[in-house]
Amino acid sequence: MPAQKLDIKTLENWLWEAACKIRGEVDAPKYKDYILPLIFLKRLSDVFEDEILKLSEQYRSREIAEKLVGQDHKLVRFYLPETARWENIKKQTTRIGQYLTDAVRTVARENPKLQGVIDIVDFNATTAGERVISDDSLKALIDVLGRCRLGLDDVEPDILGRAYEYLLRKFAEGSGQSAGEFYTPKEVAILMAHILDPLPGIEVYDPCAGSGGLLIKTYLRFKEKYGDNPKTKPLKFYGQEILHATYAMAKMNVFIHSMDAEIVLGDTMKTPKFLNSDGSLKKFDFVVANPMWNQKFPQSVYENDPYNRFIFGYPPSNSADWAWIQHMHASLKDNGKMAVVLDTGAVSRGSGNTGRDRERDIRKEFVEQDLVETVILLPENLFYNTTAPGIILLINKNKPEERKNKMLLINTSQLHEKGRPKNYLPDESIARVARIYLEWKEEESISKIITTDEVRRNDYNLSPSRYVALNGGDETIPVDEAMVELLEAEEERKEAEAKLKKVLTELGFDYE
Repeated sequence: MPAQKLDIKTLENWLWEAACKIRGEVDAPKYKDYILPLIFLKRLSDVFEDEILKLSEQYRSREIAEKLVGQDHKLVRFYLPETARWENIKKQTTRIGQYLTDAVRTVARENPKLQGVIDIVDFNATTAGERVISDDSLKALIDVLGRCRLGLDDVEPDILGRAYEYLLRKFAEGSGQSAGEFYTPKEVAILMAHILDPLPGIEVYDPCAGSGGLLIKTYLRFKEKYGDNPKTKPLKFYGQEILHATYAMAKMNVFIHSMDAEIVLGDTMKTPKFLNSDGSLKKFDFVVANPMWNQKFPQSVYENDPYNRFIFGYPPSNSADWAWIQHMHASLKDNGKMAVVLDTGAVSRGSGNTGRDRERDIRKEFVEQDLVETVILLPENLFYNTTAPGIILLINKNKPEERKNKMLLINTSQLHEKGRPKNYLPDESIARVARIYLEWKEEESISKIITTDEVRRNDYNLSPSRYVALNGGDETIPVDEAMVELLEAEEERKEAEAKLKKVLTELGFDYE
């Protein structure tokens, strides 16, 4: 039977059937942990077969091609020993869990770059003496995954990313924060890539890389613009991720895309891994990220930081949003630019409060130093771990002259389409928002250019919904912003009352 072509509908049906083969034995959020490494192995096997066939044509003999590749693994992207090739995997009828585990470990030994990436799952694992997944279920899973060919010309390069998105959307939503903290909806990632508009030769960094989606979408946008011209200087990518399983996913993803990428494991906030020889932070042209929102770190992380990252102030212990922003700012070259996805409150919390507020005060420093270029308010119910709208904050260390002391605020809350279970930004909305940013223009009910003076008057509140009027639309504002407006109204009332008291006193009236 010929292999099926993987359009989106076929892909989703294929993955659904695969997931059903292990349903009941594995918790739904963990389906991806078993299915994705096997898809990766299938992809490696099919690509290896493509390369062998190409060499066979070149040398007019498969036997010679196999012999040459066995002697020099550099002739192929990744070398697969015979036992790890799909044609042999699908033949197994007994001890399948052990065979798969041995196969991925053999691949990792033969390809050191894949160590800790493809070999992190034990398909033969037991719990309380019982197999987590039976050999019968694994055999059924292998049979389903074997139906689609994943070679170089069979599927789009983002096959693993697409599969990951589907499995997370379909089965991992119930895992709450653990899913959302490393997953960015693809349309948000695409929008960020279009806005950053990468140029040849730049270096791109994600300090909380998750499965690598933001880096990959930036790469795909670059490929879309420049194609495969060998004269075009390629991009270099860097990412750090704290969760081992997710780090492995990111490594698989960049390998599948043949990206020039360095992905490392570790806690960026406590131990950033990309450093110069003198121990200072390495700096990049672009930074792109979606850190876990409102993360909590002890004050000691900021107070004892050896990298001079938190020069604008220490964030409160209950939200590290502005800690992440400062880390990214410290990781930018002098002409660098960053785009980060955050909770809406990151650009409004603390504004209107009397006295000091750590987040507002840090935000003030970024505004006063003319670093904030754009804030984009995203639609509600877009993210997988919350129904709240998020924002994209763009920081630019080298704003063009016409943008100095100005900020572009974009409100996309009316540009989404309703979806199940989540809303989404259609392609035309992504293109429209990117065009507004790149052309730096105002559009009624969508965008507004404001000055630093206006932001000062609003106590450094940068929420687009405060400045962009929605004509006839739903003008419901988030609770935190409503609280800010209430506090501001209270302050204005007190000022007006004080002025009235002064005037009446000067006129001889007794004002109580």
